Amino acid sequence: MDHSVTPLFTALKEHAGNNPVQFHIPGHKKGLGTDQEFRAFIGDNALSIDLINIAPLDDLHQPTGVIEQAQKLAADAFGADYTFFSVQGTSGAIMTMIMSVCSPGDKIIVPRNVHKSVLSAIIFSGAKPVFVSPAQDHNVGIDHGITISSVRKALKRHPDAKAVLVINPTYFGVSADLKEIVDLAHSYHIPVLVDEAHGVLIHFHEDLPMSAMQAGADMAATSVHKLGGSMTQSSVLNVNTKNGYINPFRVQTIISMLTTTSTSYILLASLDTSRRNLALHGREMASRAIEMAQHARRSINEIEGLYCFGDDILGGEATYSLDPTKVTIHVRHLGITGYETENWLREKYNIEVELSDMYNILCLITPGDTPNTVETLITALKELSQEHHNRNEINELIVKVPEIPQLSLIPRDAFYGDTEVIPFKESAGRIIAEFIYVYPPGIPILLPGEVISQDNIDYITDHVDVGLPVKGPEDRSIQNVKVIIEADAIF
Repeated sequence: MDHSVTPLFTALKEHAGNNPVQFHIPGHKKGLGTDQEFRAFIGDNALSIDLINIAPLDDLHQPTGVIEQAQKLAADAFGADYTFFSVQGTSGAIMTMIMSVCSPGDKIIVPRNVHKSVLSAIIFSGAKPVFVSPAQDHNVGIDHGITISSVRKALKRHPDAKAVLVINPTYFGVSADLKEIVDLAHSYHIPVLVDEAHGVLIHFHEDLPMSAMQAGADMAATSVHKLGGSMTQSSVLNVNTKNGYINPFRVQTIISMLTTTSTSYILLASLDTSRRNLALHGREMASRAIEMAQHARRSINEIEGLYCFGDDILGGEATYSLDPTKVTIHVRHLGITGYETENWLREKYNIEVELSDMYNILCLITPGDTPNTVETLITALKELSQEHHNRNEINELIVKVPEIPQLSLIPRDAFYGDTEVIPFKESAGRIIAEFIYVYPPGIPILLPGEVISQDNIDYITDHVDVGLPVKGPEDRSIQNVKVIIEADAIF
C-alpha cells in the first residue's frame, strides 16, 4: 500500500480550504466563536479541522470513505487484518477487546498488575477474572509480566476461559516470550488479547520486543500517542482474524458503543499522519530513540548511587526481551525515594518524568527527544548524585504483596451491589465493593468482590502510615471502606 498518502488528513485540509458556511457543530465555527486568547494560542488551522462526521469526512462509527481508507493503511502498517481508530485512548480499545469476547459469567485470565481499564471492562462485561501474579524484580522493586509457566497453570485449571490478556511490553519496557504464550493459549483454542499501550514502536524495529501482531495474538490495544507521535487520547485497536477467534464486526459494534458520537477529527487526523510517519520512517525513528536511550543508560550507570537496568536483566521467563527506550533509574542507593527524585528534578531542572515510585523513576526516550534533552537529564542526575550520595541512610528494598484474595462475587455484582460503609480496620472477612491499589509496586490489593483479609488491612495500613500513595476507594484517607451489605435472614 502507498503509505505516503493520508486520506483523512488530506480530506480535512481540502474541506477546510473550501471554507464552507457551517450550520453544524462545533459551535465555535472555525474559531470565530471561541475565546480569542485560546484561538490565538491554538491557531486557526487546528480550529478549521475541528469538525464532525459530515458526509465528505466519513463517520468513525460506520466508516465507508476516508476513515475506512485510513484504517486500512494503519492495518497494513501494523501487520493487522483490521485496525480500528480510538479517540477514547487505549483504555477504550482495551475495554473493547474484553467486551468483544466476554459475556456475563465468562472467565478471563489476566495479570494482577493490569491497567484499571481492564478492571472496568470486567465490571462492564460481567466477566469473572482469573488473576495471575506477575513476576517481581527484587533488585529494583518493580513488576514484570506473567510467565509462561503461570499461564500454563491457569489454563490447566480454567480451560473454559474465554481469553488470556497479556501486557506487552510492561510500563518498564520488559516483555515475556509473547509468541510462546500465544501458541500455548491457542492450543486451548483461547484467544490472546494484548495491552500494548507502551509498544507502538516495537512494530517497526527488529531490536525491540516482538509485537502482538507478529506473535499471532488476536487483538492488541496500542497507544500511538504515547510514543508514536499522535495526539493524546488517540490509539488503535489491531485485530488478527486469521485464527478465527475474533469477529471484527462485533469489535466495530463494541468500540462504537464505547465511543462518543462527537469524534475528534483532530485526533483522527493525528493517527492518520502518525501512521504515515511510522510506516515510512518508523525504523529510523526507533533507531534514533534506541541510540539515545542506550547512551543515557551507559552514562547513568557511571553515576555513583544510580542504576539503570538493561540487557543484564534478560534471561528469565518474564524478562525475555527489553525495550531500551524505557529508562528506569533506581535511586535507592542515594538514600532517597523515587518520589523525592521526581520533585527534585522538577524544582531544580524543570524536568518532568513519566513515573516515580518508592525506589525508581521512569524516563521515556522517544523520537521526540534530542541529544540535548538527554544530556540535560544526565547532567541533572549527576548533580542529584553529588547532592545525596553517601549522605543519607539507604532504605531497605522491600517487595511484599499479600496473597490474592478470594473472589466471592463477580466484580460487577459487587460494584453494583447493596453496600454500606464501615471502618477499614474492622472490615476483615467482608466483601469489598471498591478498588484499593498501593504503590509500589502497583498491583491492585483489593478489587470489588474480593474478601478482605487481616493481611490486606495490615499491608495497606502500613503503606498509608508511611505516607505512600494508596488509591481507589472513595474515602481517600482509607479510614472507611465500602463493603457488601450482609442481610440478615427474615423469619
